Amino acid sequence: MTEFSQKQERIRQLLEQNRLDALLLQRVSSFAWATCGAADYVNTASTYGTASLLITKKQHYLITNNIEAPRLENEEKLKYQGWEFHVTPWHAENNPLDTLTKGLKLGADSLYPGAKDLSNEIARLRAMLTPEEGVRMRVLGRLCAEAMDHAIRAVRPGWTEHQIAAHISLENRSRGVHPIVNLVATDERISAFRHPLPTYKSLERYAMLVVCGRRWGLVCSLSRLVHFGKLPDELRRKADAVARVDAAYIHATRPGRTVGQVLQYGLNAYSSVGFADEWKLHHQGGAAGYEPREFLARITSPEVIMMGQAYAWNPSITGAKSEDTIQVGEDQNEVVTSIAGWPMIEVEIEGQTYARPAILEQ
Repeated sequence: MTEFSQKQERIRQLLEQNRLDALLLQRVSSFAWATCGAADYVNTASTYGTASLLITKKQHYLITNNIEAPRLENEEKLKYQGWEFHVTPWHAENNPLDTLTKGLKLGADSLYPGAKDLSNEIARLRAMLTPEEGVRMRVLGRLCAEAMDHAIRAVRPGWTEHQIAAHISLENRSRGVHPIVNLVATDERISAFRHPLPTYKSLERYAMLVVCGRRWGLVCSLSRLVHFGKLPDELRRKADAVARVDAAYIHATRPGRTVGQVLQYGLNAYSSVGFADEWKLHHQGGAAGYEPREFLARITSPEVIMMGQAYAWNPSITGAKSEDTIQVGEDQNEVVTSIAGWPMIEVEIEGQTYARPAILEQ
């Protein structure tokens, strides 16, 4: 089966399981997933795009306006993919969905009048990457890693966090990657905030750069830290500890285990390195796909890890963090956002060695 036909089949199985007639997809992430990588957004800050997809048991429709239709047809090639276009003038008040869904039992990837909310189920479908998506995810990971490497090595004391964020954006955008999350903290702000939006504060000695980069709808996540001058002993101890926790997550993320079991393995690692409660200060990550996290890991998470899936774990200990995107392989996991030449911390777990990023010392 092609990637497209496989996804259509998964959607129709979902409809059958829920005794529904049709599925409505309106999220940017769902649109990209169902179309194998097409983009329907204009406002990049919006969860919802400029087109909707309606899939029944026998047909699939694309609903949009006359502004967006030419690009979706000619550049995204969605008519060629088989979508039946329903195009209205941008100023029209009638909604084709009212006609197309009349009398149907409807499910949706978000709240929609009269539809069953299947947002959680669809997020889990998006997280089940096909082999084709796996190839694209690895390419995206390499591009994000290259962008991060160039950006962080260019940073200098005196730069504001806004300047650092602009450089991150430049390096990603020049590679065709949209940095949908672009976080920067310097010095004391690294310890103060887990999600540091950039400010006008100037870098003195220590900077953390965090990026979630999107291309083909897929999203890769990674974080790196740089310190100018001798690294304080306490910070080095925390960096080593968080690397060990991250290695534990990667080691445990294997087919057949539940996400909840992996999280517990990581929480045990926090205790073993002497920072038992730090996990409570920030989520630990979860499945990656068409959102930075399709779902977050919780102790009770029942989802079973499958080969080919992507996960982004992001353990943190106040002042230090470790984050990469991995892809679950048959024999071992691949870190798709690894940076060649980056200083690493080697961690051995049950006879296997994992290399996790250290703080770059400049």
